[in-house]
Amino acid sequence: MTQKQRMTEGHIYDPADGEIMQEQTACVRNMKEYNALGLGDEARMRELLPQMFAEVGEGTSIQPPFYANWGGKHVHLGKNVYANFHLTLVDDGHIFIGDRTMIGPNVTIVTGTHPVSPALRERGLQYNADVHIGKNVWLGAGAIVLPGVTIGDNSVIGAGAVVSRDIPANVVAVGVPCRVLREIGEHDLRYYDKDKPIDL
Repeated sequence: MTQKQRMTEGHIYDPADGEIMQEQTACVRNMKEYNALGLGDEARMRELLPQMFAEVGEGTSIQPPFYANWGGKHVHLGKNVYANFHLTLVDDGHIFIGDRTMIGPNVTIVTGTHPVSPALRERGLQYNADVHIGKNVWLGAGAIVLPGVTIGDNSVIGAGAVVSRDIPANVVAVGVPCRVLREIGEHDLRYYDKDKPIDL
């Protein structure tokens, strides 16, 4: 079994393998161009996104700069996903992000990780665990989502949270480590910012 096969089939592998590095280097070329773009370059950004990412739904937008180990090759984006500046995607494994999810600035989503064994880490080995983020999720600024995590639909992850385990749908979750603070309820459907009535 090649190192690339080990990588794609979820085994521990050597990420510095020549075949892997050659493919990975080719994947990040478009990311360099994308990150040089800005306001007024939206048409070119829309052209580049489907060339970089595994899937890109209609209306999806990522503010440059963003960073991804594989340039987005293993990232699946739904429709109308929005990511603010400095999104970091450790996309050695697959990242699935559902429709209408909003991602704040400086968010990190990680699939690659390393064994605890010092002997294996000395050899530079790693393994990956896919991340699944549901529809209509909001990841607050500076949140970190760790390998293997699933976040359910409609949930809100507070700014600066470190999500190290699964978060169910329809909750507000905060903290380090991230934990469920409360369910999204009737009050949230009628008011915003504490007690300001929703008037739109």
